Amino acid sequence: MPSLSVTLTDVLKARQVIAPHLQPTPLRHYHGLSQLLGAKVYVKHENHNPTGAFKVRGGINFIAHLSEAGRRRGVITASSGNHGQSIAYASRLFGVRATIMLPENANPVKAEAIRNMGAEIVFHGRDFDDAKMFAESQAQKTGARFISSGDEPLLISGVGTYALEIMENLPEVETLIAPVGGGSGVSGCCLVAKTLKPSVRVIGVQAEKAPSAYLSWKAGQRVEAKMETFAEGLATRAPFDLPQSLMREWLDDFLLVSEDEMREAMRILIEHTRNLPEAAGAASLAAALKLQASLVGKNVALVMSGGNITLDQLRDLLTR
Repeated sequence: MPSLSVTLTDVLKARQVIAPHLQPTPLRHYHGLSQLLGAKVYVKHENHNPTGAFKVRGGINFIAHLSEAGRRRGVITASSGNHGQSIAYASRLFGVRATIMLPENANPVKAEAIRNMGAEIVFHGRDFDDAKMFAESQAQKTGARFISSGDEPLLISGVGTYALEIMENLPEVETLIAPVGGGSGVSGCCLVAKTLKPSVRVIGVQAEKAPSAYLSWKAGQRVEAKMETFAEGLATRAPFDLPQSLMREWLDDFLLVSEDEMREAMRILIEHTRNLPEAAGAASLAAALKLQASLVGKNVALVMSGGNITLDQLRDLLTR
């Protein structure tokens, strides 16, 4: 287990760092979703962040804490897309040189956004984990600071600020459901929510075709697994230690959803919220639909973690 940890105090400090650069995202109640689930349903729209995803909160918190020497050396990270955007966005804010390693099949919308933010992109490997190993090796060669997309307390405390917003705007929340890729988002979420209101039930959701974090949480130890999901925001082959330690302490439940369940949730969200969720951003609703019987009559918050869907993905979704 890592010696690193994250506390509610860290999240509160992160909010002060982030506040000059980001506005709180909307938490909206939807009657159609509420009727569908038999609950009072709210959606936390992290897709309304300037990068279209929640991770920008962590990127700003991390880069803001770099020393002057660290800023001169620059940063290197690996991403399936949204984390890379967050580091590129924050690096542009603070004048830091950033290199983002993406898998060769990366989401082109996310890749173009990273490039437009001024970061250097290097495509390497068949998936996120290949890109991550290459990024670590390049950081050792160049002296740039390697940023893990999961095992960084400043990232987790940064993204945990969206849970602060939920708890402040919806103190009556009873169930909170968040997607899980590496686990930085849900670990910050459950830490904040359970510290402020121990009775709230926090549930993580991952893709059946990329279940590493789920299997690791269930087993209480690292488990690597297949990574075949179309939801790139959930696509990791190996768990991260720090998020896992936080999830084992705070997370109430964890479940898996299928590719078809995420596609159906995407269609429902488009119809009822008039937003375009990416697959990971729809995973929370997919989980809620599976858990519908246990949610009846409750105040439920679903995290729409991102909205970086490509036109090809949208066409495929609507023609199926």
